[in-house]
Amino acid sequence: MIGPDPGAAGLPPPARRRARAAEPRRAVWVAVASTVVFFGALGLVIVNAPNWPLVQHEFFDPKELNDALPGLVKAFWTNVQLFLIAEVLILVLALVVAVVRSLPGPVFFPVRALMTVYVDVFRALPGLLVIYLLGFGIPGLRIPGVPSDPFIWATVALTLVYTAYVSEVYRAGIESVHPSQEAAARSLGLSRFQALRYVVIPQAVRRVIPPLLNDFIGLQKDTVFVASVGVVEIFRTAQIKQAAHFNFTPYLATAVVFLVLTIPLARLTDWLVARDRTRGSSR
Repeated sequence: MIGPDPGAAGLPPPARRRARAAEPRRAVWVAVASTVVFFGALGLVIVNAPNWPLVQHEFFDPKELNDALPGLVKAFWTNVQLFLIAEVLILVLALVVAVVRSLPGPVFFPVRALMTVYVDVFRALPGLLVIYLLGFGIPGLRIPGVPSDPFIWATVALTLVYTAYVSEVYRAGIESVHPSQEAAARSLGLSRFQALRYVVIPQAVRRVIPPLLNDFIGLQKDTVFVASVGVVEIFRTAQIKQAAHFNFTPYLATAVVFLVLTIPLARLTDWLVARDRTRGSSR
């Protein structure tokens, strides 16, 4: 961390102000210079590696990139559909699970226990394993009237896994609302469920928006797992193109597509976290 210049304390006020104004610019230039030096050194190490020409041909072929990118972007629409459908289901189901787990009283113990078991099980299981079990197991039963489309069961698997995680985020938000909020609502004549719906849940949801976005960034990336059950999405398309041309550049193109989508979401999450921290410190 670069602190104020100790020599500026003895300067006249105008010169002191100019020195303080120059400090942020100096910090920016130091950061830029150190970044250029670091990545420049890293680039020199990579391009001077013995097998760099081979790796460059296999992973950074411009012709393969241009040929693969349009098809990959088109296949990415399958990932987007999967993500959007699962996200809507997760937002609703996770809130239901969180609310049920927050219900007090012995009468609700059976459903609380059931939801607890569900959360524990699906947080313990790897998402890829759940996709395999549902994507191959349910269609394999050949139950009349039950769909066998792997896209459907991949969506169900991701929904089950991420609902377990997101419900804990919701529950933390609900528990962060001070009990006096519910007590005040009850004193105004609202029932327990009305207080939960109109007072507690709106405050809880606002508080958990940044961690929810983090979970959905993970969900967006995990949509590539559905390729394991035969869904032709962006990663499966990259595998097909790689096998056809014996070149790994389609994987690089896939990474570029995900970076273009994921980095803005990550920056939005950071901005929301910083905004909430600023609001909290100003209170």
